[in-house]
Amino acid sequence: MRALVPVHRRTVLAAAVALLFLGPAPATAAPAERLHAVADLAARRLAVADTVAAAKWRTGAPVEDLGRERLVLDAVARRAEELGGDPAAAVRIFRDQIEAGKDVQRALHRRWDADPAHAPAARPDLSEARTEINRIDEALVRAVTTAARDRAAPSCGAVLLAAAARVTFEQGQDTTHARALDRALGSVCAERGTGVRR
Repeated sequence: MRALVPVHRRTVLAAAVALLFLGPAPATAAPAERLHAVADLAARRLAVADTVAAAKWRTGAPVEDLGRERLVLDAVARRAEELGGDPAAAVRIFRDQIEAGKDVQRALHRRWDADPAHAPAARPDLSEARTEINRIDEALVRAVTTAARDRAAPSCGAVLLAAAARVTFEQGQDTTHARALDRALGSVCAERGTGVRR
């Protein structure tokens, strides 16, 4: 389990605003809840990156695995099409998920290089972590497809920012994971330049 580092002041403020406006959701808050589901799953995917980082740290495997990334993106495109979604949008969003996961892995490796006493003692099973990522990916493709209209709405950027702040608060993310979540959600909104930026 990772040690928590204080998150940015703006993130805490945004989380408070998000909880105020997105607390117990009435029926009219469906778009906010659909985008919250996307943010929540993206954050859960990033949490598994800790296990992947530990597995690669112990084996010396590189963070980047282009073959695995291609398999993930191909599977995401197929699944989005099966669900009636936009495969190109799904691939764009999942590229951000992958890059954000690598950001977390690299940050952890730098931390462990600097202070080996905090490096993981055990070597987690990478195949188990990937099975969990596959499970999350299935749910995330569904959530992205379900939220297609919300992702195209002019309000998407603001609603997604609030959802990300709420998830950061709910999951007690440290700064590394909060920043990675921002990157993971960068292509969720269909309008250019409306991704999450805190």
